[in-house]
Amino acid sequence: QVQLVESGGGLVQAGGSLRLSCAPSGHTVSAYTMGWFRQAPGKEREFVASIARSGTSRAYADSVKGRSTISRDNAKNTVYLEMTSLKAEDTAVYYCAAQDRSGWYPSRIGEYDFWGQGTQVTVSS
Repeated sequence: QVQLVESGGGLVQAGGSLRLSCAPSGHTVSAYTMGWFRQAPGKEREFVASIARSGTSRAYADSVKGRSTISRDNAKNTVYLEMTSLKAEDTAVYYCAAQDRSGWYPSRIGEYDFWGQGTQVTVSS
């Protein structure tokens, strides 16, 4: 079992930026495909970004492409999601997820094996 510990959420003004962090407790982050998903009230959980186990492939949802960056720091055993130009519609609970299988299925929520507890991001307009 991989426990994912997220941090970095909070209240941000529209147009601002934030960085979310996620670390797999007791496990090596580079052993997994890592992803970020989000869920707004009354909506389904949706894909935001993913970084492959290799660290060289990344994928983003169209809604955040160009203003989000997913990265990984192997020395700190942490994956990050940086978001800029935040909008009110970015308000959601953000979840970190880990995929422990061969291949890379960045946006398939069912292909992720482990999930964090979520961190709230609220963008005020």
